[in-house]
Amino acid sequence: MSSLPSIATVIGSGTMGPGIAAVLARAGATVRLYDISEDAIARAEAAYGVVQGVLAAVESPSAPGGSVSFGTDLDAALVGTELIIEAVPEILELKQKVFADLEARIGDDVIIATNTSGIPISTMATSMTVPARLIGMHWSNPPHLIPMIEIIPGAATDPALVGQLTEIVKAFNYVPVLEKEIPGFVENRVLYAILRECMALLEEGIVTPEGLDACVKWGIGYKLSVIGPTRLLDMAGLDIYQAVSGYLNKDLDVSTDTPQFIKDKIAAGKLGFKSNGGMYEYGEGDVDAKRKEIITGLIAARKTLATIPNV
Repeated sequence: MSSLPSIATVIGSGTMGPGIAAVLARAGATVRLYDISEDAIARAEAAYGVVQGVLAAVESPSAPGGSVSFGTDLDAALVGTELIIEAVPEILELKQKVFADLEARIGDDVIIATNTSGIPISTMATSMTVPARLIGMHWSNPPHLIPMIEIIPGAATDPALVGQLTEIVKAFNYVPVLEKEIPGFVENRVLYAILRECMALLEEGIVTPEGLDACVKWGIGYKLSVIGPTRLLDMAGLDIYQAVSGYLNKDLDVSTDTPQFIKDKIAAGKLGFKSNGGMYEYGEGDVDAKRKEIITGLIAARKTLATIPNV
């Protein structure tokens, strides 16, 4: 097939599905978004309209011929498909059941790309009849706004598939990042290392949530959005890194479990946006307003970053 599949299927219409489908369709692919739930499909159709508006706002190129259809008929969703992107919840047994259902309906040459955020590809492939066709394709959330995808082959993945998926990602103008298999992959490992230290600082009372967010946004995020961590080392000087890391690394948090204060919040039903309270409290309408602020900020950041060459 050409770099971009003419027909692609997204399995799972939850948080990521509509955004993934919209990106592929905008690049010219015919996309079928499938879910077992009629209610989930209805929500996905509504979300898709919002996503389309966001893609227009970031001036994402729009190729002719692309489309998205929504449905609960798996066989219909798979007719003629060349690429399947699995985006169901992060439960190993569920993903393996989905793969079994798919393999019973498709030819051996159809690619199955999993959007898992950390389950090992090799583990998922153990139950498959054609494990060579499974590959990790981890989109970052929200997938229609963050133009980077981690590509992770498993032990049984066909090596040719790595290059094929890399070209597919480039065809819709995203940045492919090839990685070796490791729990959590690269993005989440770095993110959770940051979050571990942040939670430790909060638990020790070193800083408030508001202060922490400001410090990370401006002191770290602002710089790292333009200068990657390895380039930042060159800019600062490796000798400076050695001097600081020599004493600071010994003092950084090394916890291997979730902080107790987070567990306490969960036990109290404080889950974040979904429960109107987590690290912060949210009144009537606050969550919707905050979501809008975040999307507006991400749109502005992406448009600005797109004008800056890799440095």
